[in-house]
Amino acid sequence: MKTVKYLLAVLAGTLVYVLICITCGRNGFWATNQLIEQKRVISANTQDIQNLNEELKLEKTAIANDEDVIAAYARKLGFVRDGEKIVKIKGLGSVSKLMYETGTVMKSKPVVFVPEWICKAGGLIVGGLVFILMLLYDISYGNISFKKKKYETVAGIPVYDMPQV
Repeated sequence: MKTVKYLLAVLAGTLVYVLICITCGRNGFWATNQLIEQKRVISANTQDIQNLNEELKLEKTAIANDEDVIAAYARKLGFVRDGEKIVKIKGLGSVSKLMYETGTVMKSKPVVFVPEWICKAGGLIVGGLVFILMLLYDISYGNISFKKKKYETVAGIPVYDMPQV
């Protein structure tokens, strides 16, 4: 029964190690949630870029095929058709700059987690503390004694309490 008490120390240390690893370790819940959040942000950015790509494809098709769109872009660049008259107003720019939002640069963030050595150290510390508590418990109740046993002596010869054969 005494060894079962000390096995509790091993069990407690192992339990603490496993709990730290599951919650805060490299493959734990905390790291997994960080990766899921990064995936969500990257997916949203990818969807925005795909929408922009579709808009640009439609605009390219319109510029290549639709004469009215070509004429509108030509007017923006300052070109006119035969027979059209230009009225310039001072203070206004004649050419508008065509700028497209191309999305944002995404950099993956490093995942924060508790290193393996800290998990192991936590398990060893808790296991050691439980072992010391069990040892102190046994010492206080007299189950373990560090005193030397005194033997009775008869004329200088120690007498041991042994069953006779």
